[in-house]
Amino acid sequence: MSKAAVKRKPRAPKPDDALLGVPRAVDMHVGARLRLRRTLLGISQEKLGDSVGLTFQQIQKYERGANRVGASRIYEFSRVLDVPVSYFFDEMNDVTKATRGRRIDLKGLTDGDQVELESDPLARRETLELVRAYYKINDPKIRKRLFELTKTLANSQVIS
Repeated sequence: MSKAAVKRKPRAPKPDDALLGVPRAVDMHVGARLRLRRTLLGISQEKLGDSVGLTFQQIQKYERGANRVGASRIYEFSRVLDVPVSYFFDEMNDVTKATRGRRIDLKGLTDGDQVELESDPLARRETLELVRAYYKINDPKIRKRLFELTKTLANSQVIS
């Protein structure tokens, strides 16, 4: 029997074939954490890319979740940005955890889920400016006192 005569069964499509190009929730989360840490440190995408041998365009893709960040690359980022590897997975919300690594279509999220993703205080410019200003205070004792004052103010609003 010749090879031409052998009929091959077409391969079954993979479940994610229809969603190629749609970012996975965990990739978006890791990218957001990468962007957060980079901006908190005041590092440009170009400078971060140079430090790990990538272009700024690749850093952009990682930060958007368009490309997956491999384990070795996460390790490199953790060293350059001075955070533990676990930092990139910290604070994953329920939407991210519920996908179990599957791809998600943000259009398919409920209004509440969409608001949760959009209202993340760590993604706000105000938070970034506050943290940058905090770290501009050179005296660690003053920073500590400001930190304690902020916690006290926040707690007093919760109680009243």
